[in-house]
Amino acid sequence: MKKRLYECAKVLRSKNSGPFEITLDCLFDDEQIYRKIKESGIINRALVAELYHIPEDLITNIVFFDPALGFKITFARRISSGTSFDRDVYGAQQHAPLMELLVEV
Repeated sequence: MKKRLYECAKVLRSKNSGPFEITLDCLFDDEQIYRKIKESGIINRALVAELYHIPEDLITNIVFFDPALGFKITFARRISSGTSFDRDVYGAQQHAPLMELLVEV
């Protein structure tokens, strides 16, 4: 069965990782769902690049952390936080493309 990531995650958020990067956090409260998503390989550089319309080389990290049942994605911002034309100074609205991702659970 497929569900949207936001339906499976306990926490799905984004934030600044300094003025030049965005971090996306996704945490689960169901270990089976977490393991299934992790082992599927769906969360990868190609997917993030496609969802966020950025080149893969701007993605600095994709880290799965088993003790927290979660993963973290970090990528470079095209416009640094708080400068002209920045539309999300805190990076708090950047998780939306990841929310709609269909995952097999």
